[in-house]
Amino acid sequence: MSVHNNAKNGDIADFILLPGDPQRAKLIAETFLSNAKCYNKVRGMLGYTGYYNGKRISVQGTGMGMPSMSIYATELIEEYGVEKLVRIGSCGSIQEHVNIMDIILAMGTCTDSGMNKYRFSGKDFAPTANFELLKKAHEVAEKQQLNIHTGSILTSDFFYGESHLPDPFLNWKTYGVLGVDMEAAALYSIAAKYKKKALAILTVSDHLLKKQAISAEERQNSFKDMIGLALQLA
Repeated sequence: MSVHNNAKNGDIADFILLPGDPQRAKLIAETFLSNAKCYNKVRGMLGYTGYYNGKRISVQGTGMGMPSMSIYATELIEEYGVEKLVRIGSCGSIQEHVNIMDIILAMGTCTDSGMNKYRFSGKDFAPTANFELLKKAHEVAEKQQLNIHTGSILTSDFFYGESHLPDPFLNWKTYGVLGVDMEAAALYSIAAKYKKKALAILTVSDHLLKKQAISAEERQNSFKDMIGLALQLA
């Protein structure tokens, strides 16, 4: 049992899906898993363990932003022995060819956060996905003929930009960054520290160039391709 998770030892599988929204964790458990049991309700951050095609899988809400992801990823690894952590979430596209509802496999993450600057005394660290998970996800996605893009993303501390600043994503777009999320860099950094395997699979819910977005209800209920892809990695 940890500060933010009242699961007991053995309640959590060594493979876990990490949606930001705890209600999405509940939806996944009820829709995709059999014999799912809720192991955590602390702070409303729901966690479940069940079975998918005979494989034991957990799903845990993590909240928004790098600090929240860092808390849950650290405790899941340190306290519960999780080996493979797959973030399933939404992101905003900053490339013309990456469209609403496309899926991004985050090979590496840039960030405007200061968390890793602090960790490395002002130096840079390049958080990357686990190649084994990335390769398998790419192969499964191609076989299922999903609209996928594999490359770099930006993990940002900002959901709302500052109006007095120039376009905050222009440089990232110029250098080929595909989209923007708020958690992946933290997950990859924590996984690297503990020598665990991590991957972020993201569905494009907003297009920041085209000013397009899907609703909160659509985000919660229409990410089935991404979830199905992630479950194949167990």
